[in-house]
Amino acid sequence: MPTRTAVEDAFRADTFALLGSLLAAPPQQALLDWLAALALDAGDGTRLTEAWRSLSAAAAGARAEALADEFQQLFIGLGKGEIVPYGSWYKTGYLMEQPLVELRADLRRLGLEADPERHEPEDHVAALCEVMSLLLRPGENYARAQQQAFFARHLKGWCARFFEDLGTCPSARFYRAVGGFGAIFIGEESLRLEA
Repeated sequence: MPTRTAVEDAFRADTFALLGSLLAAPPQQALLDWLAALALDAGDGTRLTEAWRSLSAAAAGARAEALADEFQQLFIGLGKGEIVPYGSWYKTGYLMEQPLVELRADLRRLGLEADPERHEPEDHVAALCEVMSLLLRPGENYARAQQQAFFARHLKGWCARFFEDLGTCPSARFYRAVGGFGAIFIGEESLRLEA
C-alpha cells in the first residue's frame, strides 16, 4: 500500500502534468470532459479545492474547437500572444537570457534533456511543469532537495505571477480558470517546498 506521502506526491505530480498539458497545447475534448466530471469533496473548502471547482466548471462549458482559438490568441497571436509563457521573459524582460542557460545546466545535472520534437525553449511554463511532474513522481528517485532546488531556481516567484497574469488576459475565458487554479497551486507548492 502506498504511503500518504507517495499518494500526495503522485497527486502533485499529476497536477503539474495537467498544467503542463493545458499550457503546451489546446486541450482535447476528452480532457475537458474528464475535468468537467471531477468528483470533488463538497466538505473541503480549501482555496485549492475551490480552484479545482472553478476549473471543472470552466471545462464543463468549454468546447475544444473554441479553445483552440483562445489558446492561439493567448499564447501565439499574430507575432506575439497576449501573454509570454517563458521564465526568462518574466525574470529579465527578454527571451533566451541567462535564466535559460542556468535551466539547461540544471536539466543536464538531473540527467534530463529537451525533446527534439519540441521547438519551444525549455523555460516555457509547460515544460517546467512537466519537469516538476517528473521530479515529484514516486519511483523516479529524485530527492526532495532536488525538487526544492529546481522549483526555487526555475519556478518560484515568476510562475505564480504568470498564472495571475493569465487569469486577467482579455481573451481568457477557460484559461481564466486555469490561471486562477495555477496561481493557487503554485503558491501552495512554494510553501510546501520551503518546509
